[in-house]
Formats: sequence, structure tokens, C-alpha cells
Amino acid sequence: MTKGLGNILKQAQQIHSKISQLQEEMAGRTVEASSGGGMVSIVMNGKQEVLRIRIDPEAVSREDIEMLQDLVVAAVNEAIRKSQEMMTEEMKKVTGGLNIPGLI
Repeated sequence: MTKGLGNILKQAQQIHSKISQLQEEMAGRTVEASSGGGMVSIVMNGKQEVLRIRIDPEAVSREDIEMLQDLVVAAVNEAIRKSQEMMTEEMKKVTGGLNIPGLI
């Protein structure tokens, strides 16, 4: 094996190790997103697991349950977007800005 290839493999192993460490760290970091002017808020971790949902009592109406459902969906989707954005930014730090397909 040539020295250049050995260095590339070593760097790849280091990046893999850093990515594994980052994934563990992301599980402990959170993002919060809301919809309906804050009537529904979602807290999600970096692994895109919903940790908390808060619903303002004003959003609960028997007459308009569909609106509440839409607000929950919107807040969850926004939390997922923020979580993905957080992970992308952290991955850029690990990979030195390289876009490596399949990492995130």
C-alpha cells in the first residue's frame, strides 16, 4: 500500500470516529420549534426524537381539532428541519466542509 493511500485511510478512520462521536453528542443536543405563533411547540434531539410537545390550552377547541392537528404536524416538521440543519452544520466541522454523500 502506498504511503498516500495509507494516509487517506487513516484520515477516513479519523473522520469516521469523529462522526460517531458527533452522533452521540447530537443525541444530547436539542432544538425547539413552534407553530401557530407558539401555540404548539416541539423539543427534539439531534437524533430526531421528539422529547416534548407543549400545547397551549387556547389551541384546544372541540370545534377545530383539525387546526390543532395541523399545528402539531407543522411544529414537528419544523423541529425535524432544525435538527437536520444542526447536524449538517456539525458535520461540516468534522469533514472540513466536504460534502460526503450518505453521511447525513
